Amino acid sequence: MYPIAVNRQYFLAYTVPSEIGDIDRMVDEIHRALDLDPVFLRDRFSKKNDPFEVLKHRLSEEEVDRIRSLSDKSGIYLLPEVYRYYPADNLASQVLGFVGMKDDEYVGRYGIEAFYEKDLQGVSGIASGTRDASGRWITLTRRELTPPEHGDNLLLTIERVIQYEVEKILQESLKLFDADSGTIIVMDPKTGSILALASSPDFNPNEYSKVEDVKFFVNPAVSFTYEPGSIMKPITMAMGINEGKVNPQTEYIDTGVVQEAGYAIRNAEDKVYGRSNMITVLNESINTGMIFVERLVGNERFREYLEQFGFGSKTGIELPAEVGGNLRNLANTSARKSLEFYTASFGQGITVTPLQIVSAFSALANDGVRMKPRIVDRVFSTDGQSREIPPEEVASVISVESAKTIGTMLRDVVVNGHGKRADVPGYLVGGKTGTAQVAKSGEKGYEEGMNIGSFVGYAPLNDPRFVVLVKIDNPKTVTWAESSAAPTFGRVMKFLLKYARIEPTEEVKKIESNSE
Repeated sequence: MYPIAVNRQYFLAYTVPSEIGDIDRMVDEIHRALDLDPVFLRDRFSKKNDPFEVLKHRLSEEEVDRIRSLSDKSGIYLLPEVYRYYPADNLASQVLGFVGMKDDEYVGRYGIEAFYEKDLQGVSGIASGTRDASGRWITLTRRELTPPEHGDNLLLTIERVIQYEVEKILQESLKLFDADSGTIIVMDPKTGSILALASSPDFNPNEYSKVEDVKFFVNPAVSFTYEPGSIMKPITMAMGINEGKVNPQTEYIDTGVVQEAGYAIRNAEDKVYGRSNMITVLNESINTGMIFVERLVGNERFREYLEQFGFGSKTGIELPAEVGGNLRNLANTSARKSLEFYTASFGQGITVTPLQIVSAFSALANDGVRMKPRIVDRVFSTDGQSREIPPEEVASVISVESAKTIGTMLRDVVVNGHGKRADVPGYLVGGKTGTAQVAKSGEKGYEEGMNIGSFVGYAPLNDPRFVVLVKIDNPKTVTWAESSAAPTFGRVMKFLLKYARIEPTEEVKKIESNSE
């Protein structure tokens, strides 16, 4: 176990102004020792009737040493104080949040610190008794003392090594693709445990006051939604397979366009694929193929499946400010509203959170069973007892056979489709790319020249251990997710399989070299 958020003793510097002799000299010395404004210091030192004036909180070790080395410390004192400290600085900062000031007291803000504020804070001690007019205790009177109670300790599901490596890979990818931001989530599909949850830009919770934009405090994996695009296609395909409406070899004729309610829905780059089976539909990410499946499933059943996969409602993870996404376009399931269902089948017109996507794909990886995402594994109370937060099954969405079938198809996407750069030699990796448009804020339509590249998948397919989502926001050096999110996913999954010491099961094809 690694301590990610602890209490640490600091020192504050304070003054007793009546004890200050030479104000000018002391202003100069403290200015140099603590880098404080001389005007501020002179004001504090001039309050001769005030017995306690704080000069500075949270002194660094160097500042403490400077105060202790003053030639004349008359009127200057150090006092211990305890604050929250984060030994790993930025690591998992948006998961943790921080402890900061609110209404003149320190409380948990954002992240785990806010969600478990009451459990972590404990109870302050109380001393009561009778004082005289000067405020001193009257010795012979009765006093009552209620000792303080420490708060609980939490053991997170986050694996420190995985979190560190995922954050590193994310930062490198954002720089490589000149992207605005990004998110990577790693989940254990069998338990719902979040092993890593990384977003960038992030912040250092030890220096939260230096952050100029509060949006960096918010965890985009649970609080920001987006239209997922083509990573929704395996979910739609799983519905069709589970309903017995299609199988991997089911064919249809793609004309490149579907007309509905006066709109023409086309494939990416206006491509036409002709006679195609469902394997090709996923491999080539054919929009009209998903409409074909959605029609067979039916609008009402399609919406029911989305809800069972967890879309449109919060996952219930132990993090604040979680949102449930938006399925309002699908409220009316009548045939005259089919346009919204057609676009939803390939991930447009509805919004989801990154965590919802990971949760849904975890159901595909876990024989059709969706587990509740969890980020706290155990709670340790002050009496020495511990309480496990057990894995929780939410819903059995599709059958084991349907899950195995969609897994095989996702493997084909990685081998023969647009997911080749997500593969890890020697392992059965399956997944899907998605290059989504960015909806305009407050008006209809999409932003010109902006996109979100995603890849979501799992491995090894014969015994899935990890489900990973990579989301790259507005990459500028590439256009398609197969060139941004897919290779980033490949790096993450390669590390995970090696870290978990999972032996390869597939023969790695060697490429002969003719170079001398």
